[in-house]
Amino acid sequence: MNAPWAHTRDNYDRLAERYADFAGERYRTDPLTRAMVQALAEQVSNTGGGPILDAGCGPGHISAHLQELGAHPFGVDLSPRLVTLARSTHPGLRFVVGALQGLPVREHSVAGVVANYAIIHTPPKQLPEIAAELARVLTDRGVALVSFQALDAPGRIAEPFDHAVTRAYRYAPDHVCEVLAEVGVVETSRLVIAAKQDPVRGFPQAYLLARKDRPRRDQRGGEEEQMCA
Repeated sequence: MNAPWAHTRDNYDRLAERYADFAGERYRTDPLTRAMVQALAEQVSNTGGGPILDAGCGPGHISAHLQELGAHPFGVDLSPRLVTLARSTHPGLRFVVGALQGLPVREHSVAGVVANYAIIHTPPKQLPEIAAELARVLTDRGVALVSFQALDAPGRIAEPFDHAVTRAYRYAPDHVCEVLAEVGVVETSRLVIAAKQDPVRGFPQAYLLARKDRPRRDQRGGEEEQMCA
């Protein structure tokens, strides 16, 4: 593991209990985030069901909600300490240690992926690598939900910001959509929460729902460019 990811892991380990309290309470009191997770679960169910990966699961609160919704989740997180907390809090669910850039998940094995603020510590140059991993593990027609602090500055794709755990980035939603589309995971809908609703930093919050799809063919038989919705 390279130094930046090791630093992120170690800091989450050090602050695991505090982060677990914060993340669980934030999710419990945020109806829009829960609604988007429910939307993903329903889309997975409507297309035949299957396992859902909670990528960057933290203390497991979203996996627990997915189970309540009748889904079949399991979680992966970089922090061994957070995985230990998730296992102890939700003993009926499976959680393993792993990194987004090398998920310990078989190819084409999950019908859904939730990456709830999981990409925010990823430098812009490494975002395509993460997107490729999400695409790798998704089945055809699998659904992804990717959320993050959003950037709405014209002409900018990303901007670093101070985070309580370690350096983080907020991203332009169109850019994240384009990076996902490059690996065949195409936006179907999005929710952007206004900046003034964020009491911590005053950032917009973005939630992208996307579906893994085979590239369409144009009339000449070539691949038609996939664009954001």
